[in-house]
Amino acid sequence: MQDQKIEKIATVAVNITKLLVIIYLGFVEVFKIGKLLIENLDVEFDVSRKWASQNYSILKKRLAERKVAGVIEN
Repeated sequence: MQDQKIEKIATVAVNITKLLVIIYLGFVEVFKIGKLLIENLDVEFDVSRKWASQNYSILKKRLAERKVAGVIEN
């Protein structure tokens, strides 16, 4: 009788440990995926920033040209 109780407790402890390991590994995978997404999105955002910066420069240059030509008044 005593051996059966100890065996049941050991089985429960092993199952809880398995569950905790599975949860831990799940979190590790989620963080890996998150890290990869951030890295990939960083590259995309960098391209977008460069594109926006170039277009802003072009618009600023056109605005300056219009001011010189007298088209725009302040």
